Amino acid sequence: MNVQLDNEGFLINRDDWSEEVARELAATEGYEMTDEIMGYIQEARSMYDADGVVPPIRKFAKATDVSTKHLYDVFKKGPMKLICKWGGLPKPTGCV
Repeated sequence: MNVQLDNEGFLINRDDWSEEVARELAATEGYEMTDEIMGYIQEARSMYDADGVVPPIRKFAKATDVSTKHLYDVFKKGPMKLICKWGGLPKPTGCV
């Protein structure tokens, strides 16, 4: 993977993002990219494009018609952080 990441693993240049980059970023954290996860990434990217901000998890869960519990089941920890990291989006606010 030939992209620059910050010290937390987020893309420095959002234009470097692709589905292949997303798969590689997920793999570095021990996740396999599924169609479900890619769907969440695509949705977060379109919400970011529309609003200019990363959506909070409750708003995102409502927009994707899933529960926050389901998102935590899929991602184990910090769903929005991983969605944003793998999706080439800025780190969500409220994320430590």
